[in-house]
Amino acid sequence: MTVETRLIFVNQKNRPMPKPLQTGQIWKMEDANLHVEGVGKRLVHYKLFKNEAKRARTSLSGIDVVEKYLQKNKAVLIRK
Repeated sequence: MTVETRLIFVNQKNRPMPKPLQTGQIWKMEDANLHVEGVGKRLVHYKLFKNEAKRARTSLSGIDVVEKYLQKNKAVLIRK
């Protein structure tokens, strides 16, 4: 086992596991809400409501992209 491999294992233990994206979830951020409409094998259908908007179009992105966006904006799961 090399030093690089040991560092990877240590970092994985300290990192909190994110909640998996599921259909029907609502994530609250500082200035927006993200509603998960559907989750596939690699893609997520979602609506991003900013500033109390009444309507938002459905968007499609990769699961990893959406998870990084939620982590970056410190999203909190408000409805499962």
